[in-house]
Amino acid sequence: MTTSANSDEHAADSEQKPVDFDVVVIGAGVAGLVSARECARKGLRVVVLDAAETPGGFVATHEVSGIRLDSGAESFATRGGEKGKPGPVATLIADLGLGDEIATPNSRGAWVQLPGGAAPLPKLSLLGIPGAPLADDVRRILGWKGALRAQLDRYIPLLRVRPETDLGGIVRRRMGRAVLDRLVTPIVAGVHSASPNVIDVHAVAPGLTKAMTNQGSLSGAVLALLEERGTKVAAGSAVAGLDGGMYRLVEALVADCEKFGVEFRMSTAVRSTGPLPEHNGLWSTTAVAVEDESEPIEVTSRAVVVATSFRTGLALLDGLGIDTGAPEAWPAPASVELATLVVDDARLDAAPRGTGVLVATGVPGIQAKALTHATAKWNWLAQAAGSGRHVLRLSYDLDAVTPPPTKAQALSDATALLGLTLDESSVRGFARTRWNDSLAFATVGHRARVEALRSQADAVPGLLVVGAWMAGTGLAATVAQSRTAASDFAFELRAGHA
Repeated sequence: MTTSANSDEHAADSEQKPVDFDVVVIGAGVAGLVSARECARKGLRVVVLDAAETPGGFVATHEVSGIRLDSGAESFATRGGEKGKPGPVATLIADLGLGDEIATPNSRGAWVQLPGGAAPLPKLSLLGIPGAPLADDVRRILGWKGALRAQLDRYIPLLRVRPETDLGGIVRRRMGRAVLDRLVTPIVAGVHSASPNVIDVHAVAPGLTKAMTNQGSLSGAVLALLEERGTKVAAGSAVAGLDGGMYRLVEALVADCEKFGVEFRMSTAVRSTGPLPEHNGLWSTTAVAVEDESEPIEVTSRAVVVATSFRTGLALLDGLGIDTGAPEAWPAPASVELATLVVDDARLDAAPRGTGVLVATGVPGIQAKALTHATAKWNWLAQAAGSGRHVLRLSYDLDAVTPPPTKAQALSDATALLGLTLDESSVRGFARTRWNDSLAFATVGHRARVEALRSQADAVPGLLVVGAWMAGTGLAATVAQSRTAASDFAFELRAGHA
């Protein structure tokens, strides 16, 4: 990122071309909101433009059977901070005055559904990679043969790890196919919607290969990272949320932005943005109202923050003359459908599958890739739902030809995954939410593509690019990148304006 520092030229140009705002933020997801807040806190005039009706992006809310629920992200990874210190999301939440309302999930942990049955995920594991391959909870899933093969990792000489390599290849070489197929693949597919064979280990497990070098084995590296992060907890529990739902983070961000004078223009689709050659240091962003595209809207500013989703961001950068590469070089967009069921069934009070289930490939009769038993996971939600009422959230990978799951399909999958028959008469509410372009792409080669784009964007005065597809999967990576980059960007812009 580069900002313009010639205040004399800026003042002269301002007389010729009115400047509407210091910063235009394109995109009102969490990355855009965090960036807008950082800029506004430093005294800059900021406007946020987004085609959606409401801010938040993938952190959204809906009401099902009278219960307000998250319809997108429902938690955040607690990693990212130094040992014993809160991570970037928890720090932001505390800064917004909600620190006392951070919720931790139930310690029951999650399960994995295999073709032959279900079992709890091992406690000492990272992305399903066991730190103690001979532990009882590992042998229950792998059997003695698979566990002994995984234990060989401790004795196989460690060859040099390639600078960029696929997670699946590492696991298969060190621990065998059983660990890959029965533990790692269900978790990686559930979280990243991709096979571990095409996932960049550095993107999904930062520090793992370095720890392997230090420890001499993959299992030793897992234990070292768990110790370093202080996350020796039940599988699926190295996350946190907010009492009432993660959408409250968006509400707090919007309120804080407005307190600092940020203007929001929702239902406004940006068509293009770029510097004005005849007005040094100024940008023009062209948009249209979603309801009426006949009247273009021009907004001038001293700088622009692109905080959009993956495909929209590529299109805007391409319009700036940045080489975004061939379209086929980028992964196909991921579409995820979330199906939410609210059911009355007291048998679920016992949480038969802990906080949820991840589904291995090859399980017959089940289309869902994962199920979250939300009322078993979050105490605040169990209290809000009331005795005997439960919220189940199933996720499905969809392509262009796959129909969305019906209520009957979701109920059938929930029945199979929870191990008890749920009657249709018990359903009190059903809702579907589709998220397109919803995941950061952690595939091998993605970091190099992103860095190539970032270096070009940094060379454009007055431009900053943020977002999950640039930072990595999840709120932790998005918040950390957006907050740091936007703070530095605003400081430089402010200095140039002085």
